[in-house]
Formats: sequence, structure tokens, C-alpha cells
Amino acid sequence: MEIFYSIQGEGFYSGTPAIFIRLGGCDVGCVWCDVKESWNEEDHPFFTIPEILSQIKDYPCKTIIITGGEPLMYDMGELTAALKEKGYQLNIETSGAYPVTGQWDWVCFSPKKFKAPNESIYAHADELKAIVFNKSDFDFAEEHAEKVNRTCKLYLQPEWSKAEKMTPQIIEYAKDHSRWNISLQTHKYLNIP
Repeated sequence: MEIFYSIQGEGFYSGTPAIFIRLGGCDVGCVWCDVKESWNEEDHPFFTIPEILSQIKDYPCKTIIITGGEPLMYDMGELTAALKEKGYQLNIETSGAYPVTGQWDWVCFSPKKFKAPNESIYAHADELKAIVFNKSDFDFAEEHAEKVNRTCKLYLQPEWSKAEKMTPQIIEYAKDHSRWNISLQTHKYLNIP
């Protein structure tokens, strides 16, 4: 869908400069998705791997975040191999709805109620980021936290349109359940594209 250079706004790498490669195509269908224009892959240009490498070569950064849409709808093996060969650190943001493919330095797993995760994601997750839209999402987050590795970082993040209502509840939950951290969409607060 697009390639751009910006600052990671959420999760473990929040505040880190990164090259974003956003893939078009998603069948998870989150009602609160802030990139719904990514859903139909046919609405976006197709880039070959050499074209992608050409577009990113001049950015002063070696961290890439592959996001979507849902990037694991595609076999990520060939793309990640080419990027690793060029020395990039590869992070992915995924709902985990499809089997994990590709070589990753960091896997941000953000499960969604709209489509169940593939079981392969749990062993790969470095970060579990649960979006909190309503109170039942705390239980949903805990269900997935029980399946990831003990070294996986756990984050609760308010859904943007509900941030004012849910952030105080997230703060109290994190204080009562100290293994959880809070993630905010800092790029939205700071107006960073």
C-alpha cells in the first residue's frame, strides 16, 4: 500500500525511527481499524522486491516495520530474506490470523476478536499488544497472555476513539496486574504521520 519513513508510535519500539512498509490486503475486518483503506489489496500498487529495496535504500535507518492490512496473508519468506541480506532489522505487526512466515527480529502480535489467531503466532510473539475497546478486552488479553512465551512483553493499548474512557481503566488494571505495560498511540497525540 505504501512505504514511508516515520517514528514508531506504539508498543515496545515506541519513539524509534523506522521505515514502514504497509501491505494492502486484510480480511480481519476490525470495526475500529484506522487504515480501512488497506483492506482491499487490489486498490494498491504492486511492487517487486527490487522496487521495494530501491525505495528504501536512501532512508537513514535500518529498522523496518512491516504492517498492514494483515501482512501474514502473504508468504513473507522472499521479502524478508532480501531485506535481511541488506542488513535491516525486521519487525512485523500482525493480528496473527495466518501462519508465521519470514525472518523476524521482532514480532508484535495484536490479536483481534474478529478472526482467531493461528496457533503458530504464540511461539514467535515478542510483544503482545491487546487493544482495549471495552471492559471485556481485559479478559481477552489475559487469554492470549497465557499462551505466549514468558519473555513476551505485554501491552494494553486503548482503542483511539475510546482512549478517554478506557485509559483510566487500563491504568488501574496495569497497577493491579504488574506484568502488563501501557502502550499509547503517541504518533496520534504528536500528529506524526
